[in-house]
Amino acid sequence: MKILVASHTYIVDLNCEKLRALAKLEPGIEVTVVVPKKWQPGGVQNKIIETEYRDEGNFKIVPISNFSQNHQGLLTFGADLIGLLNKFLPDILHVEQGSRGLAYTQMILLNQLLGLKAKNVFFTWWNLPYELKLPVALLEKYNLNHSHGIISGNQDGADILRQRGYTGKIKVLPQLGVDETLFTPQPQPELAAKFGIQENEFVVGFVGRFVPEKGLLTLLKALVNIKDKPWKLLLLGRGDLKAELIKIATENNITEKVIFVESVPHDEVANYINLMNTLVLPSETTYKFKTLTAVGWKEQFGHVLIEAMACKVPVIGSDSGEIPYVIGDAGLIFPEGDDQALASCLLQLMENPDLAKNLGEKGYEKAMLKYTNKAVAKQQYEFYQELM
Repeated sequence: MKILVASHTYIVDLNCEKLRALAKLEPGIEVTVVVPKKWQPGGVQNKIIETEYRDEGNFKIVPISNFSQNHQGLLTFGADLIGLLNKFLPDILHVEQGSRGLAYTQMILLNQLLGLKAKNVFFTWWNLPYELKLPVALLEKYNLNHSHGIISGNQDGADILRQRGYTGKIKVLPQLGVDETLFTPQPQPELAAKFGIQENEFVVGFVGRFVPEKGLLTLLKALVNIKDKPWKLLLLGRGDLKAELIKIATENNITEKVIFVESVPHDEVANYINLMNTLVLPSETTYKFKTLTAVGWKEQFGHVLIEAMACKVPVIGSDSGEIPYVIGDAGLIFPEGDDQALASCLLQLMENPDLAKNLGEKGYEKAMLKYTNKAVAKQQYEFYQELM
């Protein structure tokens, strides 16, 4: 099977591990990844990434000239894409730019014009209801009508696509898996000593952006409710909310219990997760549906959950978005924004080590079965086979 995947996501080599695993699943699988030649991540001024060609046998990364360097919906490719398609002759055309992506429309049209007879697939994270004006509504309708299959990163996204009128095959699957060779159980006594963490202290951890929608204020309030217990809060990340978190900690005389760590390289995150007795993702939905669109945010997946699960760290999550589906019975779920319920979850793990160990084992088993790069690649390949 020849699979062509197009997305700016794979400019970052670390993100390519799932597709490398896909290329190794069976003899005869070839994966070619189309990426923009130039990309401006996050619209950061004066920061342009120039991509390079890579040939790893059955796995190749091919930079193609592109229009729009910082807007994934407007991204389209130059004429050199035609030569690549004619040479590679893919069976699957998979574009990871959403239902309204111009790059996906371009691939559909080239598939028809070049007579490739490939199956059209797109990936989306979008999980909020919306309405569209012309001509964007027609663009999405065209894309949906010509899709042989869709991969949605979450169940809410799949449900919305059904509401949009799509009746074809949908697979719910994250865009990226977890590297189980990096995220693996590994004691961190030296790191614990560095932060003054005592053996009897229960480490509650969070990894992500310090912004209101990530629920950090609810997490801190929950811990204030049980501040007499021997715990430490390890916050790994950065964001505008840090000052308010420090203020609340100071007002409640728990500053010595809270540890802030600025964002660290991805290959070091596992060390900090392995310091934790539990990882909490207390995300809070903020969107409001307006006339033509949904404004705000809802948790799309929560990749840090599967990283913690791969480290056998028990997880606690709110019921925002995809979190309950990711955790299932391999962790604890609480109603988003409910600090009393979160405090109860934390106490359960603090006071019942057997429960914590059991949930850690369950999470590990689920991560190995469903969420490693190889496991995600296998599910994606099975979906392609179904479409063929």
